[in-house]
Amino acid sequence: MTEPRVLFAGTPAFARASLAALLAAGIRPLAILTQPDRPRGRGRKLTPSPVKQLALEAGIDVLQPATLRDQGVQESLGDFDADVMVVAAYGLILPQAVLAIPRAGCLNVHASLLPRWRGAAPIQAAIRAGDAESGISLMQMEAGLDTGPVYRMERLKIGDRETAGELHDRLAILGGELLADSLEAILDGRLEAEPQDDAASTYAGKITRDDAEIDWHQSGTTVDRSVRAYNPVPGAWTTLDGDTVKIWRVRPDSALAGAPGEVLGDTAAGIQVACGNGGVVIESIQRPGKRPVTGAEFATRKRLDQAVF
Repeated sequence: MTEPRVLFAGTPAFARASLAALLAAGIRPLAILTQPDRPRGRGRKLTPSPVKQLALEAGIDVLQPATLRDQGVQESLGDFDADVMVVAAYGLILPQAVLAIPRAGCLNVHASLLPRWRGAAPIQAAIRAGDAESGISLMQMEAGLDTGPVYRMERLKIGDRETAGELHDRLAILGGELLADSLEAILDGRLEAEPQDDAASTYAGKITRDDAEIDWHQSGTTVDRSVRAYNPVPGAWTTLDGDTVKIWRVRPDSALAGAPGEVLGDTAAGIQVACGNGGVVIESIQRPGKRPVTGAEFATRKRLDQAVF
């Protein structure tokens, strides 16, 4: 077939991997849609998204509408006469009028095994729930949230100690590979989408800072999953002597016992803390304004006798 006429919509590093895979496969989008530049860093300087940075490096036109509900924006998208719009972690809602613009509609690169974990934070949800695997689904977009039929799905085992950040990076690469390998087959009809089982669906909503507060009444295994799910963003946190501290790595230990949040001691492996069932050993911890340190190093600097998180 002739080279497909593709629009690409995406914003963060996850989406950049899909764009990079398309470019590596010789598929050059007509234009890139990405969210407006945001202030970042201590200086709050306006910074382009990872997708925009790659698009500029590749010399591709970039569009940054604040909304896709504007009729003028929709008309400009129609002018591209696109076969398909590829969407990966774009961050803006696509109204039905936009979904209908490309001849083959809009194709989403979603980081879960649909219908499990529809929504904004599927990677974190999979780790928090203790799922054995995650993956990528290539889905035909429709008006419902991640409800469209799926063209292809690729599974990936979640490591026992894997963080959301680590899983994100592996899924981003997998998503790009699956997209580049499948796009032409989707457009020429060799791949047919299969409907999802709505009855088996689960939802992964947006994550707030409050979600990442550690609940020491939960089991050590659950605390471990939560810490890994919120690493690196927003970072699992708790309080100690009135200070908020980030917990970056723990290891569950079913042999520990005590009141939830009670510091039981420290070893070379880290700080032992009791949970509702069993406990955890804190391996990496960070005080406000300080760098992360090992649990053992933290214990040499902070008196932990009778301490409670």
